[in-house]
Amino acid sequence: MLFVALAGISGLVWGVGDFAGGKATQRAAALPVAWLSKVVSLPLLALYLIAMYVPPHLGSLVWGALGGCVGIIGMMLFYQALSAGAMTVVAPIAAVTSAAIPVIVGLASGERPGALRLVGVGCALAAITLVSLAPKRPGEISVITGRLIGLAVGSGVSFALFFISLARASDSAEGQAGLWPIAASQSSALVVGAILLAVLRPGHWPKAIALRWTLVAGPIDMTANAIYLLATKYGDLSLVAPLAALYPVTTVILALVVDHERVRTRQVVGLVLALVALLLVSR
Repeated sequence: MLFVALAGISGLVWGVGDFAGGKATQRAAALPVAWLSKVVSLPLLALYLIAMYVPPHLGSLVWGALGGCVGIIGMMLFYQALSAGAMTVVAPIAAVTSAAIPVIVGLASGERPGALRLVGVGCALAAITLVSLAPKRPGEISVITGRLIGLAVGSGVSFALFFISLARASDSAEGQAGLWPIAASQSSALVVGAILLAVLRPGHWPKAIALRWTLVAGPIDMTANAIYLLATKYGDLSLVAPLAALYPVTTVILALVVDHERVRTRQVVGLVLALVALLLVSR
C-alpha cells in the first residue's frame, strides 16, 4: 500500500539525515548543527512548494509550526543525551518512545487497524529497540543517571509530538495541506533555534568536514519530513508513525558501510523484524 511505502521511505531517508547530523555533531555543537541544517534546506523546500503547490490552509500551518517547535527541542535533547554517553540506552529509549506514543494517540482517537497490522506495529517497535542497541564504543560512559534517562525520554516525547503534529496538519486540511506544514515547521524551528542560540550561546559552529555533513543532513531531513507528511495523507497515524520511526535501520547500515562498525546479532534480528513489520502492515 502507498502509505506503507511512503512511511518506510521516510524512515530510511531520516536515517541518512540522522547519520549525517551525527557525524557533524562529532566535530561541532549540536544546536548550531541543527539550526544551520534547517537554514540550508530552505532552497530545496522552496522548490518542493512550487512543484506541489496548493493554497495554504491556516490549520495545517498552525500544526506544522507546533511540530517544528517541539522537533528542534527534541533534536537538542537527543544530541545532549548522546553527548553524555550511554548511546546504547539513549537511542532505544528515544526511538521507541517516539514510535509508541503516536500509536497510543492514534488508537485512542478511534483508529482501528486489523489484528495483523497491530502485530506488524509490535514488530516495528521491537525492531526499533533491537536495531538501536548499537555496540558500545570505546570510551563510552556506562553510568546511567536519572537525568540521562530524562533527556532520552524527553527527546522521544518531542519527536512523537512532531509525528502527531504533522499528521494533524494533514487531517486539518483533509489531506490537501500540500507541503505548507513543512514550511511552517522549518520556519518555527528556525525561530526557536535562533532564540536558543542567543540564550545558550554554544560554541563550535560546524566548519570544514562538519559543515559538509550539515549541508547533507539538512535537505535530507527536510525531505524525510515531507515524505512522512504525504504518508499521513494515506494512512493512519498508528500505522505510519512506527514505520517512519524505523530510521535507526538506515543509521546502522551506514555505520556498517561507512564507519565499518561491528553489527551485533540482535541488530540483525531487528533488521529482519523491520522487514516483517513492513510486510504485515501492508497486508
